[in-house]
Amino acid sequence: MKSCCDEAQKPTSQDPCCATATPVSTQLDSCCASPVAASSDTCCTPHSIATAAPSTTNGRGPQGAMFRIEAMDCAAEESEIRRALELIAGVRALGFQLGARTLTIDAPDAVIPQALAAIRKAGFDPQPVATAAATGEAPGRASTTDELGRMGLALGLAVCAEAVAFFSPDTLAFKGIGMALAAAAIWLAGFSTYRKGFAALLQGRLNINALMTVAVTGAFLIGQWPEAAMVMALYAIAELIEGRAVDRARNAIKSLLDLTPETAEVRQPDGSWKSVAAAQVPVNAIVRVRPGERMPLDGTVAVGTSAVNQAPVTGESIPVDKVPGDPVFAGTINETGTLEVMVTAEASNTTLARIIHSVEQAQGSRAPTQQFVDRFAAIYTPAVFIMAVLVATLTPVFMDLTWVDAVYKALVLLVIACPCALVIATPVTVVSGLASAARRGILIKGGVYLEDAHKLKAIALDKTGTITEGKPKLVAQHVLARTYPETQILGWAADLAGHSDHPVSKAIAQGLSAGQGIVAGFTALAGRGVEAQLEGQPLILGNHRLIEERGLCSPAIEALLQAQESQGRTVTLLASQSEVLAIFAVADTIKDSSREAIAQLHALGIASVMLTGDNQATAETIAKQAGIDQAHGNLLPEDKLSAIEQMQAQYGATAMTGDGINDAPALARADIGLAMGAAGTDTAMEAADIVIMNDDLRRIPEVIQLSKRTRSILLQNIMLALGIKTVFLVLAVFGNASMWMAVFADMGASLLVVGNGLRLLRGARAHAIRALG
Repeated sequence: MKSCCDEAQKPTSQDPCCATATPVSTQLDSCCASPVAASSDTCCTPHSIATAAPSTTNGRGPQGAMFRIEAMDCAAEESEIRRALELIAGVRALGFQLGARTLTIDAPDAVIPQALAAIRKAGFDPQPVATAAATGEAPGRASTTDELGRMGLALGLAVCAEAVAFFSPDTLAFKGIGMALAAAAIWLAGFSTYRKGFAALLQGRLNINALMTVAVTGAFLIGQWPEAAMVMALYAIAELIEGRAVDRARNAIKSLLDLTPETAEVRQPDGSWKSVAAAQVPVNAIVRVRPGERMPLDGTVAVGTSAVNQAPVTGESIPVDKVPGDPVFAGTINETGTLEVMVTAEASNTTLARIIHSVEQAQGSRAPTQQFVDRFAAIYTPAVFIMAVLVATLTPVFMDLTWVDAVYKALVLLVIACPCALVIATPVTVVSGLASAARRGILIKGGVYLEDAHKLKAIALDKTGTITEGKPKLVAQHVLARTYPETQILGWAADLAGHSDHPVSKAIAQGLSAGQGIVAGFTALAGRGVEAQLEGQPLILGNHRLIEERGLCSPAIEALLQAQESQGRTVTLLASQSEVLAIFAVADTIKDSSREAIAQLHALGIASVMLTGDNQATAETIAKQAGIDQAHGNLLPEDKLSAIEQMQAQYGATAMTGDGINDAPALARADIGLAMGAAGTDTAMEAADIVIMNDDLRRIPEVIQLSKRTRSILLQNIMLALGIKTVFLVLAVFGNASMWMAVFADMGASLLVVGNGLRLLRGARAHAIRALG
């Protein structure tokens, strides 16, 4: 089931919150891209404020004002900010980019100060984004070395506080020294936690920071100041490690930007070449790319031929031959010859940049499991806080504990119960999956589609350009006459076909060696073929109807024609005035990868159905060759839409794969729409939820397998987080857990789920290394 921005007739599983979301019109962007487009769940939030796309100008854009929030790096902080802003009148939409730590606020200028004040009251410090950040180069956070240095100092002070408490005499002076050391350690390590924790408590909210603030402060007040300092230092170090690990997942796809050269050789008006910053190269400029260099920008080959390694964009491991007129992508590698390329997109709008932007949009979306975890955490955290209060107040009565011991046990409960691992379990896994797919040339527009792909029971496929190459080729030829040499007959056919601009004639000309004859009196016969004289011989090259009109057909030729046409082929005949000389069969051939892809889908238990506008005989022939279960021909766009609805009723969750404008309604109606990115139209790619950048159908079973792996790791992470928490909560209740154990339980669970989620990146990285040699 798709998310709430889908067209009106599509059922939804989330709140209908996208009515005010700002649409994104860029071809590869995910959100509400066209009237027929099924949007990413980037538009949808569990709250009343929709999600907007990020601004692209200096601090202020058509979609709102952009701010950088240094402390906002996970779903918990996002939820805090959403709650802080949901009551601000005039805020139309919010756009979160957790990887870049930016927030876009779509609201009137007069409302922006109120929104910023609410964010600051929640404990965050929003700063306006400068030009560099607005174009995708957000300023970096404090260096890892500086932060580790501060955390190391805090940990050292905490150790010193422990040493003073353990080894020094029990005097007021040494207690004062120990408390001072502990307070300094808590201040260094926990300033951010305290700021956000107190803000949450003042607003009556119980989040992770509020729990840690209460636990550490309580421990300090009951005399456990060395332990309080150690807990805060260890917690802050764990948070730092988690943040860096999550950044690794979120920024995995951004590493592709490093593949794009910063400069380009641009041809000047006088014909000379000059090195210019790639960001300043205008559209239609001519750039030169030498062998071994990377393409600085998207473009079309103007001069030269070469093999280009397109692995960074499409995931193809085999270089693609490029000739004048062929497209090339920024970041791909020119391998053999010098190319002159006419630029077709600015640096900020290349295919690679749009892929990265679209994945960032998907990272900001909430996958189904994450929505569940957020709802669970919203109940879990207050419940644990109430449990801690009960332990502190009731255990002295029923378990014969001192009040200090009871409060200590309650504080241990609070530390153990921090839902860090639970909250972080889903986003790090989903983002790793999205990045893994993008590195293989698969653009998934939201976590919901990554998670739901494993539910698919059937897939519908368009024929032309999806299963087949989309280009007619000469697939069979039969020379019938014996009155002329075979080479001469084939040469005549090539010469005649070469003078026609009909796609079938072009396919014949490309499939034959050109003859040496002089074509005279060439005439096109509308709807029939062509005629001309070669070497003084009147010849015709045309269809079945033309041969019938000239009285040259016979039962034997009819049988040959029937044999070819039954295979879905278009037949053209070469004839003289007295006889048919040869028969040529042209067909749109199946891609080499299609049969393998269909076999893999069947192995996964997924039914396959072809939906095409071609005639039924052609549809059945192609389906049989590809191994597809069913084929439906003669379909208009509305017929394909109806067929998808019937498949959903028959099989359940259904995907649609296509590349044309006529496929867009079906792509939008399907549970998951998959578009072919290389040959596909803009409309098809906007309507789809997943884009296959190299048009290889084998990527579809890869998506399903990745979805299954992602689902498995998500479940593992949730079970790990809850299992570890449960064990230590039981130990704490019965007096067998200390605050040290509590913080290690929290830190260990968080690092386990992060490391487990990052496993999804391994396969993609190995593939990228193989592809790039």
